[in-house]
Amino acid sequence: MTTLPPGPTPSHTVGPFYGYALPFPDGGEMAPAGDPRTVGVHGFVYDGAGAPIPDALLEFWQAGPSGSLAGAPGSLRRDPVTGGYVGRDGVRFTGFGRVPTDADGHWAVRTLPPGAPAAAPYISVCVFARGLLHHLFTRIYLPDDGPGAGSDPLLDSLDPARRETLFAKAEPEAGVPTYRFDIHLQGERETVFLDFS
Repeated sequence: MTTLPPGPTPSHTVGPFYGYALPFPDGGEMAPAGDPRTVGVHGFVYDGAGAPIPDALLEFWQAGPSGSLAGAPGSLRRDPVTGGYVGRDGVRFTGFGRVPTDADGHWAVRTLPPGAPAAAPYISVCVFARGLLHHLFTRIYLPDDGPGAGSDPLLDSLDPARRETLFAKAEPEAGVPTYRFDIHLQGERETVFLDFS
């Protein structure tokens, strides 16, 4: 029997393994079909060098326009009869979305503007991407819902340049109001990420 000398443990990578089971059809369709309040939110995920990341996965959670966090139960639970998703019936607001980035690092969701008891409603975002040992959390604030001074503890704790990384930018309308929110994982334009440890 030959004994090998101890050597370094091979490095391990965290994914990406998202394409097999985590994305699901219409994962970015959070708004009920035909709801006149629907807005589009889209953007790109960039690495520290400014290159788009083609295999990231983003999850979104938010309150409904009334501020309710109830959402539609079963947004990810399969209906054994139809093969669809129980909470995604096209009628109820889900409050949850999950989308992968495409080959160009682009993502998009259709949702309703978030409401909240506070003056600064937001959309919570969780970012999964290669090279990340832990997922990252951030927020999207829509410019139309911009908070007044002193209304949001997170925004108030940031200097203005860093605060801007949390605001989506309104784009020319093309049917529905549309906002762009790019996520920069590192670098000069790094998005503000939250620490929930």
